[in-house]
Amino acid sequence: MAAPDTLPDSPPPISAVEMPSGKDAGTENFPVGSVLLPARLRPHVARFYAFARAIDDIADSPDLDAAAKIARLQGFEDAITGRETTDPAYAKGHALRVSLEATGVPAIHGVELIAAFKQDAVKGRYATWAEMMDYCRLSAAPVGRYLVDLHGGSRAGYASSDALCVALQVINHLQDCQDDFRVLDRVYLPADWLAAEGASVSDLDRPACTPGLRRVLDRCLEGTRQLLGAARPLPGDIIDRRLGLEAAVIVSIARTLTGRLARQDPLAKRVKLGKAATALCAARACGAYLMVPGAYR
Repeated sequence: MAAPDTLPDSPPPISAVEMPSGKDAGTENFPVGSVLLPARLRPHVARFYAFARAIDDIADSPDLDAAAKIARLQGFEDAITGRETTDPAYAKGHALRVSLEATGVPAIHGVELIAAFKQDAVKGRYATWAEMMDYCRLSAAPVGRYLVDLHGGSRAGYASSDALCVALQVINHLQDCQDDFRVLDRVYLPADWLAAEGASVSDLDRPACTPGLRRVLDRCLEGTRQLLGAARPLPGDIIDRRLGLEAAVIVSIARTLTGRLARQDPLAKRVKLGKAATALCAARACGAYLMVPGAYR
């Protein structure tokens, strides 16, 4: 069993079953394995990210049918759970299994993430906000739970971590709502809200939001604000102060992106933060976390 500080820094190379999209940690909205985290744990975070990126890209590939996606995702599940330990096509799954064994983090977080991507392979519409929240919990909360477990846990369980991760997922869906519809035929907006506001999924193919679609997005943003309110205690809940600091930065970025999505049209142009705005969010969050006792309580 490898010690937590002896894993190689780089993940295994791309294999034949993967469908690389070109996305990496540098293209994400939020920091992945940043220098804020303990150096001895960063290789483990890199293993989890490489695994998550690989299965996400399979689920999103326009070149695979649903059956092929599910078969490849099942191969990764077999690799991380130890049901299959030798197939080099699933090297990123095997690498994560070794990491999990070294750190004592359970495989369930990876298994749940795979379940979400299997769902993506066959489901592209959500009837209600509650149904969408169930999907977001399955597709996002395991990432936060993995990081919390890797860093020694939280004083208050997973609730605030789950709330933040679900909020981040909704933000991402709103940023990418047009591409998700055009490229993947997926709509992560509640169908009953679309109907109530006089909007339709075809509105996502327009160059700008219709008034009805704008109201649906605003309802989603209100739900996001509520989630971020529930996530506020997270930096103070986390036992490891370095992960707590990173969580504070992510909460700050999420709040800023939510504000921008309320003011800007994601159909007209992708709503995102530049380097300067991201750095400002990080500086403010670090200052509050380090200098204001109880700021996240």
